Parts: sequence; structure tokens; C-alpha cells
Amino acid sequence: MDDTRIIDLYWRKDSHAITETNEKYGAYCFAIADNILHNHEDAEECVNDTWLNAWNAMPPQRPQRLRLFLARITRNLSFNRFHARNTEKRGGGEIVMVLDELAECLASESDVERDYEYQELGRSLHRFVQALPERDGNVFIRRYFYTETMNVIADRYGLTEKNVSVILTRTRKKLKLHLMKEGYIDESE
Repeated sequence: MDDTRIIDLYWRKDSHAITETNEKYGAYCFAIADNILHNHEDAEECVNDTWLNAWNAMPPQRPQRLRLFLARITRNLSFNRFHARNTEKRGGGEIVMVLDELAECLASESDVERDYEYQELGRSLHRFVQALPERDGNVFIRRYFYTETMNVIADRYGLTEKNVSVILTRTRKKLKLHLMKEGYIDESE
């Protein structure tokens, strides 16, 4: 079933919306959750929560791209579950490495004007990724949105892990410059 029809089912509050969404995007959303959580049961719960959140969000929201809408919900739920699971102990794993890698580019909470909307930052990041060469943008998204490991990314694009690491290091430096130019972080950092 195409996305427009699935969204129409949500808007009519037809329970088939969940079935159709799970059939079309269940594996995709599970992969996102599992990349973050590395726990089958938690990933399944996040996917089920994604369907509930989509149900509650439509209406009033009418997503332009259902796949990305669901990915964003799944990703946010997975990060929330990860943080809840690791509040007392900061364990290892890919997600900790991903967040640590990005930490050098992003300002701390106290450096960012509290008035900035997350949407503005999101639009700025979108512009940044769109301006990258296609492969570099894809590698960046695979690492920092989908939290894929470097070896999975290397295999996907026919690169070595060292190549992926170099691409990501250079892209993070470019991101930091972009965020400085946009005023999200102080140039003195």
C-alpha cells in the first residue's frame, strides 16, 4: 500500500493503518531501534510505541514522507529508552561512541541560547548534509542518524573502516565550522 493511503487510514482512525505500517516499515523501524539499543525486546517495544505515537500524531500532523516521520519517532523513542536504561551506568556500545564523536562539534547546553528552537538547528543540519558530496552525506547520516557501525558503513559503500573514519572526521570538522558560522557554537571553542 502506498504511503498516502496509509496516512489516510491514520486520519480515519482505521486500525488497518497499524497493520499496513508494520508490514511496510516494521523491519526498517526495527533496524533503527536495534542499532541504538542492541536489545531485541527493547527494539520491538520501541517499534510498537512508534505505531502508537504515529496513531496519536495523525491527525493533526500529516507527514510529507511517512518513512522519515516513522524513523524520527523510532529514533527518538530508542534514544529515550537508551538513556533511561543507562541513567545509573554509562555503558559502552556504539551509541555512546556516536554521541562522543559528535560532542566535539556541538556546544554544551550552557553555550547554546535557550531561545533557539530545535527546528532551527534541524534545518541547519539538513542544509549542512545537503551541501556535502552525496557519499559523505550518506556516510554521515548512516553513522549519526541510523547509528550504524563503521564496518557496516564500510561494507555498504565499498570502503575500508579507515576511509569511513577519515570521512567522518573531516565531516565533523566541517560541521563544527558550519555550526560556528550559523552561530550555534562559540568560535573560541
